[in-house]
Amino acid sequence: MRENAETTAAAQEALDALITSSIPVVTHIVRETMGRVPSHVSRDDLTSAGLAALVQASKSFDASRGVPFARYAATRVRGAVLDELRGIDWASRSVRRRARDLDATRSQLAVILGRSPSQQEVADAVGMTRAEIAQNDEDIARAQVLSLQGAQDASLDDVLPSAGPTPEQLIEHRERLAYLVEAVAELPERLRIVVSDYFLEERPMAEIAAELGVTESRVSQMRAEALVLLRDALNHELDPSLLQAHERPNGSASRRREAYFAAVASRHAASIRRPSMRALDETA
Repeated sequence: MRENAETTAAAQEALDALITSSIPVVTHIVRETMGRVPSHVSRDDLTSAGLAALVQASKSFDASRGVPFARYAATRVRGAVLDELRGIDWASRSVRRRARDLDATRSQLAVILGRSPSQQEVADAVGMTRAEIAQNDEDIARAQVLSLQGAQDASLDDVLPSAGPTPEQLIEHRERLAYLVEAVAELPERLRIVVSDYFLEERPMAEIAAELGVTESRVSQMRAEALVLLRDALNHELDPSLLQAHERPNGSASRRREAYFAAVASRHAASIRRPSMRALDETA
């Protein structure tokens, strides 16, 4: 019995050493994630989720498979952190409430002025600085993009520790992602550049502004406009009941929006036809 106890103690020590040596993996993933989420997200909560996943990974790790523990643990930790984020409201209530107020103000000013209001005009109307408005827009923009990213499951077994999605949900998910890619491709050139550079290439807003020859506030406004277009395009194709009617349905802005929706639908239809044509060619 003494030998068994010593063996158990040695195994526990080895397990503890494995966990301790891999804590930097958790630290790195949490630090990387914190750079992509709104400021109100708790680092401690993400760290706790990561450490819990690290402990679970050490218990299920099988060295005979030839995968280094650090790599195996990183996958589990990243999935746990994503899982934790999914349970968090992406933007605080105050941020969302202020965003609704800003949207209402922009709409009212657009009706009064007959055009889209400038950032300064909106700031004057709500009693905020342009920097405060830009920061609020940025928080909401990151929240929306992270919500989409949070649904991209590179490995369902790693990211969803419980029951996985149904086949119907997977098909719907793939279709939504396909429409998103096509909607980005059909954005007006400058809006597409902003979305691509800011969210995909993670370039600083100052660099994007310099490249486009506009101010950072204008880039922030363009980013918000692009996200509204992307949201509306997805709703137009997948959830028509959620699509909000344009304030001026007979105006030029409404016609441009409808043309954008048509272009996204056409691109999607073409992407579906291409595999079918290839299959016919191979059969022939």
